[in-house]
Amino acid sequence: MGTLSWLEAIVIGGLQGVAELFPVSSLGHSVLIPAVVGGSWAQDLDVTSPESPYLAFVVGLHVATAIGLIVYFWRDWVRIVRGLVTSIVRREVVEPEQRLGWLLVLATIPVGIAGLVLEHVFRVYLSRPEPTAAFLVLNGVLLLVAERLRRRSELREPEPATVPLSPVRVSAGPGGAAHRAAAVPTAEELADRRLAQIPVGRAMLIGAAQIAALAPGISRSGSAMVAGLGKGLSHTDAARFSFLLATPVILAAGVLKVGDLAGPLGDGIRPQILVGSILSGVGAYVSVRFLTRYFETRSLRPFGIYCIVAGLACLAWFQLR
Repeated sequence: MGTLSWLEAIVIGGLQGVAELFPVSSLGHSVLIPAVVGGSWAQDLDVTSPESPYLAFVVGLHVATAIGLIVYFWRDWVRIVRGLVTSIVRREVVEPEQRLGWLLVLATIPVGIAGLVLEHVFRVYLSRPEPTAAFLVLNGVLLLVAERLRRRSELREPEPATVPLSPVRVSAGPGGAAHRAAAVPTAEELADRRLAQIPVGRAMLIGAAQIAALAPGISRSGSAMVAGLGKGLSHTDAARFSFLLATPVILAAGVLKVGDLAGPLGDGIRPQILVGSILSGVGAYVSVRFLTRYFETRSLRPFGIYCIVAGLACLAWFQLR
């Protein structure tokens, strides 16, 4: 029977929901925090052991995180799924929702294949404290470099001024009744239209960047955002695309191993899994709500600095203890 304390479940569950979407690597923190605390935490929360109950716990957290994202983006996913269905039925890719749906499908393929093939190797051989801390430092460096390159690009080529939306026009219909001649799209719909214009090859490169997150310490959302910024997306659009991309990837990672929850690995810790998963789902919802607004005016720099400082501090701690 596995062991997992309530405190461990609460801390790691809340951390997963936040760190999965913040560009600071949830997996990296899930490895480093138990290693820093030591004792029973290091034993109970060992992702490298195939018999660890922590693996069943992580499955629940991933599913809950994906649910939190789906709840936040549910209107977008309704449009995207509807676009995919109509695209298949009509054999066309005309509407923005249809194109965005196929872009997300194609961009998910590289990381999906890599995850199936390499996940075990990365987890067993790289999910140790020292390499994880080093990868966290590297993650921070990449975030800062991406911001510096983005800044230089903006100075050379200022973004064109956005054209303000025309107000809703009201005209007289038959019998003198007024009706809306044109509806102003929402900010989310406009964002999805911009994302739908990304070239296929560029979208797949952004999706493939998530493969780096198989290494603990490298952020999934951070790597996708860095790739998006490098391909000319704004912070807001890069963040939105990375969150939409993350949803099917995180959900699939959990669903493919959901059998662990019902098997021996889940024995004795299912109440802790439930509590941790609830915290993870709520944390994911609150985090994505915060970050979508944050990146309207802010950058990746604070997260890059944090990753470098935290990674170096962990490396120093592991050497001195």
